[in-house]
Amino acid sequence: MKVLYTTEALATGGGRDGAVRTADGLLDTTLAVPAELGGAGGATNPEQLFAAGYAACFHSALRLVAGKAGVALDGSTVAAKVGLGANGAGGYTLAVNLTAALPGVPAEQASALVAKAHEVCPYSNATRGNIEVTVNVAA
Repeated sequence: MKVLYTTEALATGGGRDGAVRTADGLLDTTLAVPAELGGAGGATNPEQLFAAGYAACFHSALRLVAGKAGVALDGSTVAAKVGLGANGAGGYTLAVNLTAALPGVPAEQASALVAKAHEVCPYSNATRGNIEVTVNVAA
């Protein structure tokens, strides 16, 4: 693979109850275990960061494939829901639900663009076959 971009992040202080910081300092935040998992909450967590990254990456892939198809995506959005659960083998796994809204794009064309974006998106390619990812088009 020819690497086009590299970034680094460092986790300190206890993982989910610690902090993360990127090498360039643009991301520097405290983490907390969500209250739903018995933690204090009140700070972001790895699943939120993953959801934000996947939503942004998928939206970028969607805009790329739409642009190549000559389709304007005015007002488009991508929402990502990330769930954390037990994998049945003593570990944990994630599940992702992506919902893309493409105002003004006919439903059939929107579905085709979203499917193509799912083939192009680096997050989709990294997770394919590893975790459950559901991709939807908002009505």
